[in-house]
Formats: sequence, structure tokens, C-alpha cells
Amino acid sequence: MKKREPVKRIDNVVFFPGLEKRLTDKGLENLERKKFKEAINLLEEAREYDPDNDEILIGLVLAYFEASSFLKAKALAKEMLHKGIGDYLQMVDLYLTVLIQLHEYQEIVTTVEALLDEKEIPPEKHDHFLTILQFSRRMADNRQLDLEAIEPEETMVQELNLLANDNLNEQMLLVSGLAEKNIRPYLPEIAEYLEAEAGHPFLKTILLTLLKEQEIDRELSIRKFGMEKKIIPTQLPEVREEPRMTEVKALVKSRMESETPGLFENTSGMVERIFFMSYPFEIEPQSTLAWAAAFHHLAQDYMGMNTRSDFLSNEYDVSVKEIEEAMAKIEEIEKISYPNI
Repeated sequence: MKKREPVKRIDNVVFFPGLEKRLTDKGLENLERKKFKEAINLLEEAREYDPDNDEILIGLVLAYFEASSFLKAKALAKEMLHKGIGDYLQMVDLYLTVLIQLHEYQEIVTTVEALLDEKEIPPEKHDHFLTILQFSRRMADNRQLDLEAIEPEETMVQELNLLANDNLNEQMLLVSGLAEKNIRPYLPEIAEYLEAEAGHPFLKTILLTLLKEQEIDRELSIRKFGMEKKIIPTQLPEVREEPRMTEVKALVKSRMESETPGLFENTSGMVERIFFMSYPFEIEPQSTLAWAAAFHHLAQDYMGMNTRSDFLSNEYDVSVKEIEEAMAKIEEIEKISYPNI
């Protein structure tokens, strides 16, 4: 017979076994659905029962961040770092991301300098943190000058220069700083970047989401992967709710989740990456079934599993040619790296 989980008592109040797990699961589910207030309430309650659970605390930091409660996100992330909760470098990255939103560049400089002094950073991460440090030093200096400027916003517009900077991490830091500003003074440069073939697809998607959030309703041109289209940001679907992506994920889920949940999670992440990079374009082939089969095929390939296109062709009721066309496009997009922040 399975041993019963003991009950918990806090201030002489008895809680049912597994309650914090149910609250955590429900909170993370609401976070995924962008119901940030509900997620915060559930995760804060779960935290009362299990105050050092890294899954609960990281979820809560992310929920605060998404709800624009940046000061709460900062305080909790800092507390986790001091207590050594969660993966250290991942928590540092998360903490720095919050500080960027708060424009606390001097705090970023202090944090990264201390991190570099510890000499425990893996070699592959060294350039990443050094880039953040160099950028934040400049921003901290510029921010001090802005306090004395008559028209600081115009000065900041001049400093964006996305096309003149070929460092993707630095570009990402610059763009992330626009989230809490009025984006309209930057529209001419953003429009130029969206239309430039040289602009990075990932960064263009980020810019589109910012334009949509700030209700920009003017027509703009965007280029990606040799394609061009006219768009109006306010009329675009939410990037996380792009219709074809949602359909592909549903198809993959129906065929993979029950039998291979781990593989399904990896496949789902790949789907989100590819559609995020290609947003707002609908790339060929048009068949949603072909895309689902292609993601299924590649996920199995990456895991070293034997895969046959003709088998998936029958399972998804789509031609092998269309599956291979979709796979080629996925692999092309996958070669374009994300920024390391």
C-alpha cells in the first residue's frame, strides 16, 4: 500500500497533502495562458506552503515580470540569488533582465562585475556577460547625462542605431529598453530596421510586439527570409496566439503528448521558436498537417529516434514532399541563433 503523504501544519492550520503542488501547477498554467494576476495569486499562496521551492519562485518572478510588477520581480530574484535557490547563472540572467526593464544600469554593472570577479563563469558564457557589462556601463553614463539634458528622449533616439550595431545581444538590450518608453519617437528608425534585409528576424518580432502593445496603427513594411509584406501592428494576431502555430501545436499534441510527453515538450518548444522567428509571415507550405508532421519528424531525429517520412505521411495524411519542404524551412530557420539573454 502506498504510504500516505503527511499533512502540513502552518500556524496550527492543517493543509491537505499535495496542495502546494496543485497550486503551483494551476499557477504555472495561468502564467502560460497570460493570466498573470491569477498566476501571481496562486503562486504566492503556494509559496506560503513551500517558501524555498525554486519552481514556485521562478514562476512567481516571471509572473511579476509579465504583469509589469518589476520591483517585486527584482526583490524576489535578488532574494533567490542570496539564498542560492535555483540555477545560479540562470537566476543572474533573470535578475539582469528585470534590472534592464527598470533601467537600473548601475546595478547591472555592479552585479556583473562581481560575477566576473568570482571567476566561476563558464567560458561559453563569458562573452555574454561581458557584452552586458560594456553596454550597461555606457547606458549608466548616458543616463546620468540624460538627467541634465533638456530633451533626453531625443538623445536616446539618436543612441538606438540598430542597423549600425551588428551585435545581437546589444541590439536586444537596446530594444528591451523601449518596453517602458513611448515608442513613437523611434518609429522612423524602427520602420527602417523592419524593412532592412539585414535586420534579425528575432529582433523584428520583438519590435512588432512592442508596436502592437503601444497600439501603433500606421502601415509598415517588413522583410524576413526574402519575403516582404505590409502590416499594421494593431491588426496583427498576438505572437503567442498566431492561428497556424496554435493549430500545429494542437495537432502535435494529439499525436505525441500521451505516448511521449517529453518529446512533445521539446517539439512544442521548437514549434514556438520557428513561428516566433517567422512571425508575421505564413511561410510555405500552406498545409498545417505538413508542418505538424515536419516538427514531429525533426524532433524524433534530434532525439536519435528512427523516423520515416512515409509513416508520418500516412499518420498526418499529407504528402512526403510537403513534409520535406516544411522540414527544410524549419532547419533553415533553426540555423539562425537567438540572443543569449
